[in-house]
Amino acid sequence: MQPLKARIGRPLPVGCRIETCDNSGAKVIRVFTVVGLKTTKGRISSCGVGDLVMASVVRGRPDMRKQVVYAIIVRQRKEYRRADGTRIKFEDNSAVVLKDEKGNPKGTIFKGAIAKEACERWPGIAKIASIVV
Repeated sequence: MQPLKARIGRPLPVGCRIETCDNSGAKVIRVFTVVGLKTTKGRISSCGVGDLVMASVVRGRPDMRKQVVYAIIVRQRKEYRRADGTRIKFEDNSAVVLKDEKGNPKGTIFKGAIAKEACERWPGIAKIASIVV
């Protein structure tokens, strides 16, 4: 996992439900931990674009439901600032479900735009993404 150049806030707290934008079979996931995040004791951890999270599938195909999956956040509504000074925000919060921790996506098609920061950090997502913003 590589560091990001942008200053991305973390607007999605643990416990939030996020829609997926791939064809993996999961429709909505519930985040229960952010992998690799170190924070203060007692603080609710949260995630943003490019973060690896562990989540459970809340809605989707019957064989996918109630499974624990790894996912990467690829869009967030809260705006963030890039290194060149531009600010960017998306119209929804969205994630991509993974096969394993290495960053290989389970789905083969992504709906909508994918943040450039997520593609820089996770090359497996960049290979499949058709629209990178």
